[in-house]
Amino acid sequence: MYALVDGNNFYVSCERVFRPSLNGCPVVVLSNNDGCAIARSNEAKALGIAMGAPWFKIKHMAESDGLVALSANFALYGDLSDRMMSLAAGLGPRQEIYSIDESFIDLTGVRGDLVERSHKIRARILQWVGIPCGIGIGSTKTLAKLANHIAKTAERKPGSYPAHLAQVCDLAALSQSELKAVLAATAVNEVWGVGRQISKQLMEGGVNTVLDLMRLDPAMVKRRWSVVLERTVRELHGLPCIDLESMPKPKQEIACTRSFGHAITELHEVAEAITEFASRASQKLRKQRGLAGQVVCFIRTSPFRTDPQYSQSITVPLRRPTADTTLIVASALAGLRAIYRPGFKLAQGGVMLLDIRPDSIQQSELALEQASDDSVGRTRLMTALDGLNLRFGRGAVTIASAGLDGDRRAWSMKQERRTPAYTTRLEDMAVARA
Repeated sequence: MYALVDGNNFYVSCERVFRPSLNGCPVVVLSNNDGCAIARSNEAKALGIAMGAPWFKIKHMAESDGLVALSANFALYGDLSDRMMSLAAGLGPRQEIYSIDESFIDLTGVRGDLVERSHKIRARILQWVGIPCGIGIGSTKTLAKLANHIAKTAERKPGSYPAHLAQVCDLAALSQSELKAVLAATAVNEVWGVGRQISKQLMEGGVNTVLDLMRLDPAMVKRRWSVVLERTVRELHGLPCIDLESMPKPKQEIACTRSFGHAITELHEVAEAITEFASRASQKLRKQRGLAGQVVCFIRTSPFRTDPQYSQSITVPLRRPTADTTLIVASALAGLRAIYRPGFKLAQGGVMLLDIRPDSIQQSELALEQASDDSVGRTRLMTALDGLNLRFGRGAVTIASAGLDGDRRAWSMKQERRTPAYTTRLEDMAVARA
């Protein structure tokens, strides 16, 4: 048995923890540079605001409907996510943190009433962290994900499913008639792993609900679509095909890309951004104990502007696989100098690390080269760099070419509506007054 614990409208819920006045109001959280809606409260969804809706198209609702828009505060969301996940882990012996707001729990060996236990964990998360969540339980991860959707929908839309399935839904506890009715009432595109194109093809073939999908022959599904969809069908029948991953798999590629807060034209401004991106990518690489063999640098103008267009990238091979920020930054800047052209209003840039391998696999030195302690010293330097930034906050120690003006740099993201870092910055900590 598996459970999926999922925070409701997570980014919005995080904002409401410290601003209870937002409860009951339509709220959206905006993406980088306040571009589009990446989280919506139930009230915002009721206004017809779609996921990814551009802010400039919905900002009139601030006047007409009382819509509140906030810039993304990822430091706050990450911290509250850690707190929520630590409490969710009490549901069972093993946990897979699937995303910032979702966590699979292995319920193997857990005795007693699983629904009652889930309600207690949900209440604890709500009381201790302030995040409302839904919990779905099933004999496979796909069924647990589906049960979670049912639990959250039954709470948000009373009457769509039986009332006792709200907040916590255990599909295994339903009678055959109840289960059949619930599956027949759930659209096929709500199944985990059924994407937009496949769901369109299924609906064109008369497969409109989860129950319809379960009635298909898995072998035929494999022939017509893919082995992935075949596994999904088997999981819906209660046959586990997707294992719980207690530790995330190392990434084969690591990217750090951003849209600039303002269009920039000067090389030194672009170099600051590329340095920052390469530094962040290097830190992620060290976190998974990897080494990169290639660095990709790219820059581009905005395709939505009428200005002259330019887009270019370059791959710079590293002499030896490394996770050293200084070496990766130097390679990224060398690539930038090769592709930069003056006169263009650049809107986005990024760095990608490729050819990643575990740091336990080191390429031996050539016989003609002299071995030295330099690599050991640089490894210690990177460890110290990560330690200082972990203790004093990201960006406490940076490469000089990243600039020293912090959020005042020309390329820094626009976050005009960001709330304070209530839990990660001492000066922003909320104060309770008598």
